[in-house]
Amino acid sequence: MHELSIASALADIALRHADGRRVTAVEVSVGRLRQVVPSALEFAFELVAKDTPLEGARLELRDVPAAGRCRGCGAESRLDGFPFACTACGELDIEVTAGDELTVDAIEVDDMALSGGR
Repeated sequence: MHELSIASALADIALRHADGRRVTAVEVSVGRLRQVVPSALEFAFELVAKDTPLEGARLELRDVPAAGRCRGCGAESRLDGFPFACTACGELDIEVTAGDELTVDAIEVDDMALSGGR
């Protein structure tokens, strides 16, 4: 289950940027080519978040469809299945332009923790 290692990396990033504050949400873009099972990632994230400032944080996943540009005709298209083929000319020489992302886009923190709850 590679989702556990992904969840651990996401938690490390969020905790580093939260700088000790409680994290309430982590927004992540996940490309379809990453072959991540959303429910498995959410479960793994809950496991790694336990007893940390991430505990109870929402993991908000944004699905990024695969897309590419044809090296033959230059057309850009959504890539829905293998083999990747240009929807305009049928060429198989495709440069993937989207769908392999795995990025933390934002974290939401509770700033009240810094001010002592005031």
